[in-house]
Amino acid sequence: MKITIVTGAFFPVPTLMGGAVEKVWFALGQEFARQGHEVVHISRAHPQLPASETIENVRHLRVSGFAQPRSGLWLKLLDLLYSIRVRLLLPPADILVTNTFWLPILSRNRRHGLLYIHVQRGPKGQMRFYAHAARLLAVSGAIADAIVAEVPPLKNKVRVIPNALPFKIVEGRGAARERVILFVGRVHPEKGLELLVRAFAQVPSAVRTGWRLRIVGPSAVEHGGGGPTFLAQLQQIAAETSADVEWIGPVFDNAELAHHYDRAPIFVYPSVAETGEALPVAPMEAMGHGCVPVVSHLSCFDDYIENGANGFRFDHRASDPTAQLTAQLSNLLQQPAEQLRDVGNAAQSKAAEFGFEPVAKQYLADFETLLAASAT
Repeated sequence: MKITIVTGAFFPVPTLMGGAVEKVWFALGQEFARQGHEVVHISRAHPQLPASETIENVRHLRVSGFAQPRSGLWLKLLDLLYSIRVRLLLPPADILVTNTFWLPILSRNRRHGLLYIHVQRGPKGQMRFYAHAARLLAVSGAIADAIVAEVPPLKNKVRVIPNALPFKIVEGRGAARERVILFVGRVHPEKGLELLVRAFAQVPSAVRTGWRLRIVGPSAVEHGGGGPTFLAQLQQIAAETSADVEWIGPVFDNAELAHHYDRAPIFVYPSVAETGEALPVAPMEAMGHGCVPVVSHLSCFDDYIENGANGFRFDHRASDPTAQLTAQLSNLLQQPAEQLRDVGNAAQSKAAEFGFEPVAKQYLADFETLLAASAT
């Protein structure tokens, strides 16, 4: 099978500048190639990367892209320019996978492969332009429901396959954990970081003593963050309290990022993005390293976090969500290390279900189904 993967205009592959979706498809492409398929991955060009190279039997082509803008309208325009450039490079294929906005609209040549649209955020009206696609792939049940609600006639084209954990789980890691609550992700308002900083600060000092909140992730707009003003606001909130908050900044090296996961017993991802989250990769990565995840009540987490069993939830829609998260953190910080480890082990077992090998098998089986149907 010939498979082309096209990721977006703003992050290169490999992920020198971050990008959860790019990280997932980098791993999946290599697994497709290991299974004997011919894979081409097209992504944004970067000065440190050649225009063309082969990595683990995946042919990588790189196209001039852009720094991610703050304006959503400008982002769509830049995606259009990038998609036009990509369209000129598309090789003959059986399947064309993409998460871009415009390429599915521009690409209607069967020679480039059956169009397989990877929906990574809540749809905002664009699904009606994709009726010609072979598949609308949702990474969670919540996203699938949103697609069908937007365009009911496309229901039969919708399928759910989760995001893949982009590394192999190694059991027994993280034995020497610190007293750290970890966040990894974009430092952006939709991630609920102001809520997290305030909640941690409101944990009773006797309970919080010795614990540190560690925030890892980019704040720069071009990396998907909220910008320097938002970061300064967060840091000012923390400075006005006695809470110990550590600002690490962006970490794009996978080994360094794994070190942070391995050192933290608790991982908090308090996203308030009601329509923005599909199936966040960071909580899954944390679970793969045995962290206890604490997440909001967004429906995207329903697919893999069971409250009290392999993680914990708090109601971000409550009249006082800060109090909700404070109570959850206060309870966890008083739990014996053994109990946290048990929940972390359950989280790791759940994360194993999302490994890139089993998820790749689901994709390949779906590709084969679509190709068989198109041949009749």
